[in-house]
Amino acid sequence: MHSRNISKKDQTKDFDNLKSDYFLRKLFDILKENKSLSIIKYNKKLQKRLNISIDNYKECSKIEIELKLADYRYDGKFISLLDEEKEYYHIYFDNSKEEIKRNKLDYNEEVKKIKIIIDYQVKSFKELFGYCYCVGSIIFKKFYRNNITDMSYMFYGCSSLKELNLTNFNTNNVTDMCWMFFHCSSLKELNLSNFNTTNVTNMSSMFSQCLSLKELNLSNFNTNNVINMSDMFYGCSSLKELNVFSFNTNNVTNMKCMFLRCSSLKEINLSNFNTNNVTNMSYMFDGCSNELKNKIKEQNKNIVI
Repeated sequence: MHSRNISKKDQTKDFDNLKSDYFLRKLFDILKENKSLSIIKYNKKLQKRLNISIDNYKECSKIEIELKLADYRYDGKFISLLDEEKEYYHIYFDNSKEEIKRNKLDYNEEVKKIKIIIDYQVKSFKELFGYCYCVGSIIFKKFYRNNITDMSYMFYGCSSLKELNLTNFNTNNVTDMCWMFFHCSSLKELNLSNFNTTNVTNMSSMFSQCLSLKELNLSNFNTNNVINMSDMFYGCSSLKELNVFSFNTNNVTNMKCMFLRCSSLKEINLSNFNTNNVTNMSYMFDGCSNELKNKIKEQNKNIVI
């Protein structure tokens, strides 16, 4: 009986088939489950082996947002887009299947809900809803990507915003959150429990002028790499307590006006604040109560009041 000699070429071919039929399919499932599909984005050969197309990638990596307008109507932006960005944003009014290409509302226009689907090409959310004062609610329904690096000024000046659902938000690779919620003056609560801030270096003015915000739990915030915290809570006049005990401030250089005009603040623990590298603490607690200032003096003698 003659044994069959299998060439290396045939072995390789068999192994490739095995990879294609099992290993690569398993890989795709894992990538999809972990929302890491960008690996196959430009790999046409891998897409062919997996029998998938770029459309699979688009579908599994999209971001879907639902907007509800404020109770009163006036014309204005509901999303801030440059003309060259519009092809990456697919916008629908009131669950309509008809896509529109504009990002503004006309006066008294009868629209209740707006759905926005964002393509995978978009990597920055800077100023995305900047000055969109006609929006009352923003809900992130799907957020299948982690390639967004810039969220600065994202909700800047959203003064009518009363609901902001960030449950599905992905901030894993964000480095800039400065002015992110600036002057969201109608927002009474903000759940940031799923925020990953490991890579963030700039939090200046992040919650500045959030006048109605009554509580803010930031116990999960990783601030190891943050350099700038200036004006971070400036004008949060309704805050009564603030949990920043877990903050690592070893690398922070600027705390100017950090708690300026937090006039209702009664409880804050800054005993673990390291200010060795801070060069500017001016007006840090101006407008805060004398009772709070005395507590901070007892907690940490290195903080300039």
